[in-house]
Amino acid sequence: MQKETKRGAEGPQSQFEQGHKIPVQHHEKPGLQHELENPKPTSTQLPTEDNGYQTYKAAGKLAGKKAIITGGDSGIGRATAVLFSMEGAASLISYLPEEETDAKETVRLVESHGQKCHTIALDLRSKENCKKVVDKALDSLGGIDILVNNAGTQNMVDDIKDLDEDQWELTFETNIHSVFWLSKYTLPHLKNGSTIINCASINAYIGRPDLLDYTSTKGALIAFTRALSNQQVGNGIRVNAVCPGPIWTPLIPATMHAQAMEQFSDNPIGRPGQPSEVATCFVFLASQDSSFMSGQCLHPNGGVVVNG
Repeated sequence: MQKETKRGAEGPQSQFEQGHKIPVQHHEKPGLQHELENPKPTSTQLPTEDNGYQTYKAAGKLAGKKAIITGGDSGIGRATAVLFSMEGAASLISYLPEEETDAKETVRLVESHGQKCHTIALDLRSKENCKKVVDKALDSLGGIDILVNNAGTQNMVDDIKDLDEDQWELTFETNIHSVFWLSKYTLPHLKNGSTIINCASINAYIGRPDLLDYTSTKGALIAFTRALSNQQVGNGIRVNAVCPGPIWTPLIPATMHAQAMEQFSDNPIGRPGQPSEVATCFVFLASQDSSFMSGQCLHPNGGVVVNG
């Protein structure tokens, strides 16, 4: 079968070419994918060896599976929902009410690949709302096989003396408390072969100083992943994490200042990653391809060696 391949643009316009830089831009939080300037993040394209790109090739790895994906409206969450659909999994995505337009596009993309995509708009900082997510998944999907804890927030502050206490609490409520609640409420409905996959970050390994609260939550999330794995692996439930590096998502222009965005390509591969390149890690960890892995972290970070 002929490979569906499109050549990337010559020079740094190609998102998969070394030296590519994203356009410096700034948006209001939480960041909306449809408002990003071109080139927009890609959910299904992956690079070829010659700096072109091709559409992800599915193999039925998640046929019949049912997934909860938080933060599924855009970025890594959207790409994960779409690739899950291509692999045969239906999903429920959660997102903030102000992200409704992006969420509708995720639904369109997921369902164009033949699987249902249900939605729920709410703030995960409340344990009651986390319970609603699980209840909605059980009602709309009829069960849960995969929990993807992807939703997160960040805000750049250079020095601890300027880090507002309310921001510290909000970041922990969003990035780690919600993961605990969602995992706790989902686990009674999981069975042998089910998986939980948490989205952590390279920042927990490098100790990024201008994201102190975010970095702290991602470190907690890695520890949570390892401990929960040790607790649940005997029940046949695997728990792993993905620790992305610089990935082009709406969170970047919504939270990063110009200097940080200009440095966004500073990694050994020499370009930002795309959500599609992280979503493949979630597919791997959700499928039986990773059957002998639990309590582990994958590092799609552009070649930074973190020894973690």
